[in-house]
Amino acid sequence: VSWLFNPTRSEITSLDSGNIDDILNNADVALVNFYADWCRFSQMLHPIFEEASNVIKEEYPDKNQVVFARVDCDQHSDIAQRYRISKYPTLKLFRNGMMMKREYRGQRSVTAIADYIRQQKSNPIREVQDLEEISSLDRSRRNIVGYFEQKDSDNYRTFERVANILHDDCVFLSAFGAISKAERFSGDNVIYKPPGENAPDMVYLGSLTNFDLIYAWTQDKCVPLVREITFENGEELTEEGLPFLILFHMKDDLESLERFQQEVARQLISEKGTINFLHADCDKFRHPLLHIQKTPADCPVIAIDSFRHMYVFPDFSDLSVPGKLKQFVLDLHSGKLHREFHHGPDPTDVAPGQPIQDLASSPPESSFQKLAPSEHRYTLLREKDEL
Repeated sequence: VSWLFNPTRSEITSLDSGNIDDILNNADVALVNFYADWCRFSQMLHPIFEEASNVIKEEYPDKNQVVFARVDCDQHSDIAQRYRISKYPTLKLFRNGMMMKREYRGQRSVTAIADYIRQQKSNPIREVQDLEEISSLDRSRRNIVGYFEQKDSDNYRTFERVANILHDDCVFLSAFGAISKAERFSGDNVIYKPPGENAPDMVYLGSLTNFDLIYAWTQDKCVPLVREITFENGEELTEEGLPFLILFHMKDDLESLERFQQEVARQLISEKGTINFLHADCDKFRHPLLHIQKTPADCPVIAIDSFRHMYVFPDFSDLSVPGKLKQFVLDLHSGKLHREFHHGPDPTDVAPGQPIQDLASSPPESSFQKLAPSEHRYTLLREKDEL
């Protein structure tokens, strides 16, 4: 199909360890094709990616507005490892050097890729014309509202950068000038309106020009501590590269979910960033349950998936025992869970005179690495049973 396109017009930037940070940090939006020359799907994507770049360059001629780039993962394995690339080709979106957690999974066509970039360039913030619009917000969503004296300000530009990154997780709104004056009693103001009609608002109290501070605050509000894993977002979550601590519960068992959320917040907030806290529908995820010799009748069940093996929290009723859930996670990090599955309890955990049991079986294999296999990519992951 390459004759259909004109590669001589293409402006695809080849990235390497010497230029990648400079190019991505200076790009408003960058779409990067991580590929391998030997991969048939990579070869098929090249002319499509190049033509999509040509189309977008016509609409966004400034070289820093949109960058189309590529990384040869065989030649630059250090970059592939840095961004946890395990499938070829993978299209990752970057904003001002920051990689977005949701990669491009749309159609591999010129039109679809061009439309995706146009969508990424659209304004993620809805400007309100009357504060009455705020009172009628959809309170099933997470809303971030910024009140600014003027749009042309450093405060708003920082808010806009944050919204560009997190608009998939929250609804962003803004009000300016006289419309926002009632909410600017102490200057420009940003407020989080959490889900729930009666949930109290939360006010951002830090500097509005400090991107790192406001981004961290907004991310904490927009991304729940405990997220639901589904077949739609499973691959995306595995690509974050963190092991899973999962509560399997029946869909209508909200009490167990609430207990799990409370204990994660109470015991494991310091572990955020080292493990992903998730919950899953027992009926939908029967296959992972079978890996740990459980069925929906056994739910609620708590387990860790390390991406190598799965480990079961001994007893859900122990969830509220102070420190018990945290120790389960710490035992994963220390290697104790894996070690004890192979060799029985550590010597320090064995009563005097009791022999150490040598277990012949291995812990169940990971069941989440291949949640949403792609039909259009070659994967480096080990083949597993289909879910």
